[in-house]
Amino acid sequence: MPAFAGSAAEPPLEDSYYALLSSSDVHDAPLTPVAGAECAELPMINVGCLTSDGGGSPEAEAERAACAAAIVSAAEEWGFFQVRNHGVAPALLDAMRREQARLFRLPFEAKATAGLLDRSYRWGTPTATSPQQLSWSEAFHVPLAGVSSGSGADGGCNFGELKALRDVTREVAAAMSKLAGTLARVLAEALVQGQEPRCFPTEACDETTCFLRLNRYPPCPVSISAAAFGLVPHTDSDFLTVLCQDHVGGLQLMKGARWVAVKPIPGALIVNIGDLFQAWSNNRYKSVEHKVMTNATTERYSVAYFLCPSYDSPIGTCQEPSPYRTFTFGEYRSKVQEDVKRTGKKIGLPNFLV
Repeated sequence: MPAFAGSAAEPPLEDSYYALLSSSDVHDAPLTPVAGAECAELPMINVGCLTSDGGGSPEAEAERAACAAAIVSAAEEWGFFQVRNHGVAPALLDAMRREQARLFRLPFEAKATAGLLDRSYRWGTPTATSPQQLSWSEAFHVPLAGVSSGSGADGGCNFGELKALRDVTREVAAAMSKLAGTLARVLAEALVQGQEPRCFPTEACDETTCFLRLNRYPPCPVSISAAAFGLVPHTDSDFLTVLCQDHVGGLQLMKGARWVAVKPIPGALIVNIGDLFQAWSNNRYKSVEHKVMTNATTERYSVAYFLCPSYDSPIGTCQEPSPYRTFTFGEYRSKVQEDVKRTGKKIGLPNFLV
């Protein structure tokens, strides 16, 4: 890896922000301040009975049924929930955060040009045409296949000299993948009770199709933070997302017609429904808009696992009739990218209504 001696670590977010400010019409009028949000606690679900072998006793079966019902209820009402006893060791998540911080402290040039982690480095929002479309963040959005298949020399990710990051990333990816698969099956089975078994679309999600995203949200200057987002409002274009956020907080989600802030809970993971599960469930499960707020003094880290199918996978429905026409994941992603490039924002599922 090149030394990049003396280079700064931060991406040029401030330069990008002011370039957008000067090139758009918003400098003629004051920017709309980012609205505050009330604090709320997401449903907390103990999933230990799902992630460990509790035997087949009537008591164990009743516990699993109650746990599944709580997951389904949260997916319907909130689109988000938190889990504990999830099988991802706290020591592993602590190690992930330490190695993540070491990764993001590398010089910007190294992150952007040295080919690290499958050349997956991103910062800001390349498609932004106004300051409020700019995400004040940087990330490595890594295909799971690269994480699990070794070094850059043998076709996997290039971790450079960050050998500890390679090892902990593999462990985190494997543990989150197992958890996401368990939760997705619970959610899918709840939709087809009493029917003949069918092939759940989430069973086509594996290390060749899923992603792990390592996020960092740098401190944002006070003069900017009042009108900027760490991550702009969006829904996730997957089946299910598993998120580990640190103690700083900043995640907000739409509940009804208002934004609510999600208080960090030590040891808990956050799970949210993506667009594909909303479509497959005929809108029974909710893919909810969410965002990340900026922080003027403190950086924030998070790790997200995205449960995605192959691009040629048809999404389909749990039961006909469906409000959506059949589409593939590849079609969906292409349309999202087209809309963002054309309008500056994602439209998503409404494009595929019958």
